[in-house]
Parts: sequence; C-alpha cells; structure tokens
Amino acid sequence: MEEIKSEGKKLQEKLFNKKENGWKGLTDYKRENIFTYCDKYINFLNNGKTEREIVIEAKKIADEHGFKDINEYETLKPGDKIYYINRGKSMYLAIIGEDNIENGMNIIGAHGDSPRLDLKPNPIYEDSGFAYFKTHYYGGIKKYQWTTIPLAIHGVIVKANGEKINICIGEDEKDPIFTITDLLPHLAQEQMEKKLKEGIKGEDLNLLIGSIPFDSDDVTEKVKLNILNILNEKYGITEVDFLSSEIELVPAFKARSMGFDKSLVAAYGQDDKICVYTSLTALMEIEKAHKTAVCIISDKEEIGSMGNTGMESHVFDTFVSDILNKLNCNRPNLLEKVFCNSKMLSADVDAGLDPIYASVSEKNNASYLGRGIGISKYTGSRGKSGGSDANAEFVAYVRNVFEKNDIRYQIAELGRVDVGGGGTIAYILANKGIDVIDCGVPVLSMHAPYEATSKFDVYEAFRGYKAFWNE
Repeated sequence: MEEIKSEGKKLQEKLFNKKENGWKGLTDYKRENIFTYCDKYINFLNNGKTEREIVIEAKKIADEHGFKDINEYETLKPGDKIYYINRGKSMYLAIIGEDNIENGMNIIGAHGDSPRLDLKPNPIYEDSGFAYFKTHYYGGIKKYQWTTIPLAIHGVIVKANGEKINICIGEDEKDPIFTITDLLPHLAQEQMEKKLKEGIKGEDLNLLIGSIPFDSDDVTEKVKLNILNILNEKYGITEVDFLSSEIELVPAFKARSMGFDKSLVAAYGQDDKICVYTSLTALMEIEKAHKTAVCIISDKEEIGSMGNTGMESHVFDTFVSDILNKLNCNRPNLLEKVFCNSKMLSADVDAGLDPIYASVSEKNNASYLGRGIGISKYTGSRGKSGGSDANAEFVAYVRNVFEKNDIRYQIAELGRVDVGGGGTIAYILANKGIDVIDCGVPVLSMHAPYEATSKFDVYEAFRGYKAFWNE
C-alpha cells in the first residue's frame, strides 16, 4: 500500500537538505566499482608511504597513460599530456585544453607528505647496550601514538660524490622492523600524571635499532659500531653520510580493508595520499579537456608548504609559464591573468565526525564518513584566522557540477568554533587570484599512524574530481 504523505512531510522533503548515508540503496554494480577501485587505492598506499615514493608511483601511472615530461616538448597543443617532477618530491601534471588557456585552468591540488618522524643529521648513538636513531617529528602528531608500534625506515642517502642510495627496511615480511619503547605501567605513575601531550617528549622519540656489540675489546660504543658495520656492508655508507640523507620513519602497518563489511580503509598517510590518488586517477580518465586540466601533488604541506618543493615556492608558477611559452602565447602579465580566471579544488582531507569524540564537532556542520566528498568553504581557526574563504558564487559553481553529475557531497567545517582549526594549500593558490575551495575525503584519526576512511567517500572523490575536470 502506497504511503500517504502529509503536506508537512512533503514540504519537509522539498525544503530540507537531505543528509543520508551513501551506502543506502546503492546498486550492486556501483558497490562493486567502489570496492574494486579501493583495492587499487590500498595497493597504491602500500607502495608509496613517503612523498618521494608517491611521486614515483604517480609517474608510473602517468607514463602508462601517455603523459610525458614537459621538457620533451618544444611546443604544446590541445590534448598533450605533460608533467614536471620537482626534485623528486612534488609533481605537476596537465592535459592541455581546447579552450584558450587565457580563459583559465581547472586545477586540483593535493599533497603527498604526511606526518612522520625524520632522522636527525647525526642520528646514531649508543646507551646502556642499545643502539638508537635520534628523530625529529615532522608535522602535527600526538607523540604518544608513535611509541610501541612497528616502524619502517624509508628514504635516501646521498654521498658526497653524488651517489644516491634508496633505503626501505621494514616493509617486507623478511625485513626487521623498529620501534620506540615506552614505560611499563608499573613504573609510569609520574608519567601518567602528566598532561597527555607531555607524556612522551619529542626528544625521547628514539628508535631502537640493535643490541649486539661488535666483537672487539679495544673499541668503544661496540653496539653502535656493529650497526654501522652492518650498514656499511649492505649500503657502503659511513656515519658521516647521514649528514646528507632524508630518512623517514613511518608505520610498518599495511593498508587494509576495515570492518566486517569491509566498508572502510585503514592505513597510514591517507592525509593526503587519498586525495593524491583520487585526483591523479581522475585525471587519467579525462579523454578531452575543454579547459586545461592541472593536477598538483605538492610537498611540505604538513609543515606550512615552505621550501622549494612546497606550494609557497614559485616552481608551480614556472611550470605554468613553461606551458604558456610552449603554447607560443606568453606575454607580460598573462600568467597572472590565467590564474585570476582559473578554478581550483584544494583536495585535502577533512576531519570526519567521530561519535566517541563528538564534543569537538558541531554536528550540523560536521562531515560524516559515508556521506560523500567533503567541502569546506573556509578553513583557519577561531575567527577564520589564516584561512581561505571561498566566495558564494564559486561554492554554487561547485555545487552545480556535483549535483548535475550525481556526486554525493557534504559541506562542513573543521570542528566547533574556538576548539581548534587547520589549513591547507588553498590560501596559497587563492592569493594568486584563483577561485579555490577545499574539497576532500573525511577521515577518522587524522594524523595518527593509522587513519580510517569510507570507501564510498573515496570513490565519490574520484567521481567528483573527474566531473570538475570535465567542465
């Protein structure tokens, strides 16, 4: 029997913003597509845990889809697929559009770096029969979360002669892993009375790397010597070579499906590799770009986007200028005009509402896992300080793109007013005159060694980014 709806019910359905779980009423076909896509995403995460590895994986995908280094082109034309890799740690990709580039570009920008522990320049020392690496944490972390978990060592060592040695220890099942120890509860009374953020000091995040002494009576620091000897035999390095290295400690956990229904992805570094993957794979499916489509994989976002691989540098401007030169259309101030006519999605994650910690969120303006891609009109903290605030016209434009392509989305902000806040690369691009809005995937346990996301949201991000580029 057909339900008879009251006038009030009809009016409610017409006027209210519907906020429903995306899995509800999903077809078997789309559900299968979601799970297949996320299997590839999980594989991507397991192959790329650092910004350098992400760029390597992104290049493989781009090469497979016909993209070439921009330096291989003397001139460019509509349909050309190009990329530029900046010092192995950030990357810009583009498909030249049919429209005059002076009318602007469609840009999506994510970042490949994630919170982690970096080795200090002089990392190795010995104490009481143990050898350790000294570390300096990178980005915003809860320090206590990084103790007593399996850690892997990734990175590069560059010798003075220019020889580069790639390091990856702890990912293969046959590899050793490493850890940072913590106090036993029986002796931790003083520690547990401290504030949570003071329970583990940054200077005490020291990685345990060995305990067997070198078999010689006439040397000191025998355990340290034994470790250096092992590294010398395998990699040909000495202690001084750590001075010119970039060694990162990341969780040795594998990315995996999570939950009895396998609806979630659990992994390290989903902030912001989730948006790197969804935007990158969306670009690969653009057959013909009307406007020039640009994908940014930036670095250093977690520490303010500074440095020549971060978005605060002028390397992205140089990439776009190179495009203008090779289109034979460049002239004074054209770069600035192109930026002022461009539109961008700052593809960065949002804090999903966690019901266990719901007090930090305002439920009517929070993003929820399983409800689609999350849009943040503004970021910043407290009085929107330091954030980028998209204008209403551009919000309406993005809404229209998503609604006409049946992309599930939600608009939210990062937590209650005055509770905290955060920022992305959005303000940097907005300062160039580009219309920008933050648009990414909601995450639980952001910046923790293991983050959780909804596979439905991952797939909607991919679909949403693709729709944006197809405009």
